[in-house]
Amino acid sequence: MMLTGNWTYPTAIRFGAGRLDELPEACAEAGITRPLLVTDRGLADLPITRAALDILEASGLGRRLFAEVDPNPNEQNLEAGVEAYRAGGHDGVIAFGGGSGLDLGKMVAFMSGQTHPVWDFEDIGDWWRRADADAIAPIVAVPTTAGTGAEVGRASVITNSRTHEKKIIFHPKVLPTVVLCDPELTVGMPKPITAGTGLDAFAHCVEAFSSPHYHPMSQGIALEGMRLVKDYLPRAYADGTDLEARAHMMSAAIMGSTAFQKGLGAIHAMSHPIGAVFNAHHGTTNAICMPAVLEFNADKIRARFDMAADYLGIEDGFDGFRAFVQELNDQMGIPRTLSEIGATPDRIDDLAEMAIQDPSCGGNPVTLTVEDLKALFRQCM
Repeated sequence: MMLTGNWTYPTAIRFGAGRLDELPEACAEAGITRPLLVTDRGLADLPITRAALDILEASGLGRRLFAEVDPNPNEQNLEAGVEAYRAGGHDGVIAFGGGSGLDLGKMVAFMSGQTHPVWDFEDIGDWWRRADADAIAPIVAVPTTAGTGAEVGRASVITNSRTHEKKIIFHPKVLPTVVLCDPELTVGMPKPITAGTGLDAFAHCVEAFSSPHYHPMSQGIALEGMRLVKDYLPRAYADGTDLEARAHMMSAAIMGSTAFQKGLGAIHAMSHPIGAVFNAHHGTTNAICMPAVLEFNADKIRARFDMAADYLGIEDGFDGFRAFVQELNDQMGIPRTLSEIGATPDRIDDLAEMAIQDPSCGGNPVTLTVEDLKALFRQCM
């Protein structure tokens, strides 16, 4: 089956195998004539990045690359990216890669014309109104993984290198103007990245579905996103060349990011400080924390997951769903504890204090306390 389409929800999306070739048209649609392609160090020299640069060069759009991006991008990466953007006289950004390249690329476009420091735009209240909206450069996003859904997000996660805190920077105009989703770009992902990114998409859907806030559209999207991950992540993991499975996982990533407008929860509140302090992979950390958080939230979410389990074809309602999550983690080679990815129990107090400050706490169905989070971290260690 050939999975392809042109969608305008939540932004313009060109979806389908081989659509990287449409990068020049996407730039034209966004009004970009001198793009800076931003990606992470790991992708800089890979064939998919060279192919994108070849396409840009052949169409007269130049061949400018910025790849000084860490796995958990920080304000130092951002400052270097903005400097490269301004020095090159660019008029737009192609954010290319997984979550790190997409998040940093979006922030380069956002900060290229601002005078405030980036921390002044943290996702608190209406701080985003401090930004000069007219100075935000246009963005074309090209995901190369199927996980974060940052290609359709209005925010980026940036780590403060001094405090080791992850901060969510938000502005409505950070939503890319055009997204190119080409599942062929994900074929080369190794199994651990396929698993970690896919389970990140799953965590977004699970937490959005769990959130107590009222947003029926997100609720429906989250439910179908969970089904796509359940049905197609094992296939993508088993055979990385399965383009149908890769395409459905790219859709699931978009759906997870769209759905979590309804809210996230304790999984992400815990995962963000773990990633900032121990430089752990975000999706893998989410997956490790998920079973414990589901158990913690059980009384508040049991009824809705009884319903979801029936739709997903999982027996025994919520209890069956929680067992399925652990089985899926095990099938994907996900460690069972945070200790196995380098986290140490001596930092639990610090991690809990950082987690309680994370905006994701506001979407958890059970109101969280520092003591709750300490107990969850101990359980996950």
